[in-house]
Amino acid sequence: MPSRLNPYIAFDGDARQAMEFYKGIFGGTLTVSTFGDFGQKEAGDAADKIMHSMLETDSGFTLMAADTPPGMEYKYGNNISVSLSGDNAAELRGYWDKLSGGGTVSVPLEKQMWGDVFGMCTDRFGITWLVNISEQQA
Repeated sequence: MPSRLNPYIAFDGDARQAMEFYKGIFGGTLTVSTFGDFGQKEAGDAADKIMHSMLETDSGFTLMAADTPPGMEYKYGNNISVSLSGDNAAELRGYWDKLSGGGTVSVPLEKQMWGDVFGMCTDRFGITWLVNISEQQA
């Protein structure tokens, strides 16, 4: 799979409604995973909140979104980041190294509970980047 670059939007509890709204506009296939789907049922009300969603349209658009995780502050106006994802680990790690250099790492680039390698950083210009390296299928 080639690497892709797309917007990633953070919401304050209404990611599901927003993504269903965007699906109604752009069409396509919407996939949704909640915090509870990944064993975070102890999060109480947050268990039903969106941990990750992706809308892929027939026009080739990709839009990703999530609710702000429990314990993290939602910042209106700074709720759009850029996602880099794919399975080319060397390419994506190279991007990560350059983007995080001189910036701030909020989630180190390492294996996550969903099986992929993921990291989040804010570059030296204040742009938040999400890097996800998918596990290659055997």
